[in-house]
Amino acid sequence: MNRALLSLFFYANLAIVLAIAAYRAYLYAAAPDASALLVRQIDRIEAVAAEGGPLRFAVVGEGNNSIGMLEREVIPRINASDVDFVVSAGNIVSGGGEDKYRSILQILSHLDIPYLLTFGENEFEEFGSTRFYQRFGPHFYSIALPQARLVFLDATGRTPTDWQERWLRDILQSGEDRPVIVFVGHPLVAPEHETLFEPDRGAWSEPDDRDRLLDLFDRLGVDMVISAGAATYSDQVVDGIRHIVTGGAGGFVVNDETSFYHYLDLSADRDGIQADLVRIDTAPTPLAQRVEGLWFFVYSLFYVGWLNFLAIFSAFVLTAMYLYNRLFRERRYYPDYDLRVPVDPGRPLRIVMFTNTYLPSINGVAVSVNRLKTGLERQGHEVLLCAPSYDDQRPEAGVFRIPILISLGAAFRLANPFHRQTWRAVREFQPDVVHLHHPYWLGSLGLRMARKLKVPSVFTYHTRLEQFAHAIPLPGALFRNVIAHWLVRRFANRCDEIIVPTPITRDYIHLIGVDRPVHVHPTGIEVERFRQRNPTQLAELAARFNPDGRRILVTIARLSKEKNLDFLIAAMKELKARQAPPFRLLIIGDGDERARLTSTIRDAGLTSEVRLVGSVPMQDIPAYLALAQLFVFTSVSETQGMVILEAMAAGLPVVAVNATGVDAFVQNRRTGMLTEEDLDAWTDAVHALLVNRSERQTMARAALEEAQTHSIERFAADIVRVYLIAIGAWERAGKEH
Repeated sequence: MNRALLSLFFYANLAIVLAIAAYRAYLYAAAPDASALLVRQIDRIEAVAAEGGPLRFAVVGEGNNSIGMLEREVIPRINASDVDFVVSAGNIVSGGGEDKYRSILQILSHLDIPYLLTFGENEFEEFGSTRFYQRFGPHFYSIALPQARLVFLDATGRTPTDWQERWLRDILQSGEDRPVIVFVGHPLVAPEHETLFEPDRGAWSEPDDRDRLLDLFDRLGVDMVISAGAATYSDQVVDGIRHIVTGGAGGFVVNDETSFYHYLDLSADRDGIQADLVRIDTAPTPLAQRVEGLWFFVYSLFYVGWLNFLAIFSAFVLTAMYLYNRLFRERRYYPDYDLRVPVDPGRPLRIVMFTNTYLPSINGVAVSVNRLKTGLERQGHEVLLCAPSYDDQRPEAGVFRIPILISLGAAFRLANPFHRQTWRAVREFQPDVVHLHHPYWLGSLGLRMARKLKVPSVFTYHTRLEQFAHAIPLPGALFRNVIAHWLVRRFANRCDEIIVPTPITRDYIHLIGVDRPVHVHPTGIEVERFRQRNPTQLAELAARFNPDGRRILVTIARLSKEKNLDFLIAAMKELKARQAPPFRLLIIGDGDERARLTSTIRDAGLTSEVRLVGSVPMQDIPAYLALAQLFVFTSVSETQGMVILEAMAAGLPVVAVNATGVDAFVQNRRTGMLTEEDLDAWTDAVHALLVNRSERQTMARAALEEAQTHSIERFAADIVRVYLIAIGAWERAGKEH
């Protein structure tokens, strides 16, 4: 089957399952206001009975939410008869779910006369007892009419049997001068004929319990017991009490001499009870009747329980597709050693990029994308960068701004993926390759465009999504351990080439199951820009942030939870407690944690030692780094940590928590110090470099030397080679097909 069609089928079934789950949640949250409906029904019945004369009513059993039989055959016949009301002997619903109760309310609305319901096994299951109680009334009750007394028992076990038996003794007198009819949800006496399915069992099914109740009926003068609980008709007298089992108002019947569609027509007055069977035959032959019975059952299943059926079917389809994918899809567990040769088109490339974030927002991805764009354009290539729009954005050649749908400050801009002008701009640009910088939203849009335009797609893995679980409205462990990795794997495997900034990130990409070619290329930096010094600007910054001549530590980080700034502040508190040389930490960056971090700094007594500088223009970053003697970094969520390379280019040794995105650039005890995420060990490293000027200077020189190998020009050239490899592979694949 075509892969795209298979994918569409998979997501269609997934959408069905999710939609049904949402609908189920809606049913529970938006239950109808109908309550105590039996009270109004009893008032209407008592009004009719008060007129005198025999009381005539119909009795149905095993309605089972039947549309074909109960709603379309039984109810119209009852409405056309002269009965005063109708009684369900039990199981008028096929289950106790919210959808079943909503359906039966709709069916009962077709009645022209009042009704009474017996609480049976189907009404009870799936937490249905509460729904029955709220919508209709109590599970057991009695109606004393001039012509007869009607008693409804709860045979499900929901109400204790000894309580109900005590209640019966209270309301019934042995000398009752009117007939007594008891309705109970399961048969107390086995039906006369063997049934296809075993009758329902309930609270009085055990022999001792049944005999005790029947003996109580005999002593209290009960005349008739009517039960549901079996798809049959049975009428027999046992110990002077007439027992009728009626189960033909819906559900599955065999349509033979003992199991057929029917209802009872009863007439009661003080002289006694007359019960007549009303058989419903709608098919001309026995075979047609049996087929009809099966059809009515299946029809009701689909009509009332179709959501259950659809959910189960879709779940099976999803499971089957998953197993097929796991068992039969060919997988590549070793690297692809096919010769991947870059092609030379003989002209500059046209490159389209898609990113969910860009300048003026200051973050690692935005800066990395900007540097790549700059480097590519310096080499003569044409770039069209598609990015969200910002309120304070500046015009920039080669940047196409997409209107946003949702804005939560500068850090989160949700661009409109349906913007038609975006499609038009990309088509008119006629790209040779599409470069994607996020595995979702605009990244997904760019991937669709690449496929539509039949050009290769390249994906750069910038961000450890699992570290943002705190910002996602899903269970943290679920997103962190499953969804984030699934999202990256699924997206990356649909692209042609993958770029990562460090070897350890490449290992992660392979570990989660990405089988596409992976290239390691860290983002370049403008080394010379970080070596430039402006004495006037340095003097101004020193007067502002270091008037008392302390040793300056600096870090650059967004003020958000994943940057681990609480650890950094705790280390500064420990450093102060150790009476280290006077120091001041400048934290450059802004974010949604600013207010909380300000309070944390104040509560720790560090208002003189730690300053939240806020967001700083990119062109001023070198000056702030030149002011410092040491760069500190505690984030554990980086894929690269470009600010570390920038600090090294400025000639600063680095003290950092050993984590991905850091260990690729900081060589422990050569360009800086790496420790575990341990407060004492990390503070020790900072303290050691603060007091050892010679070691600081040695590491500073090594850091600068390392940084000079990561220029923007080299970075751009490496990425162009990946583009040419992707184009070559795409062209070869096209020729093979």
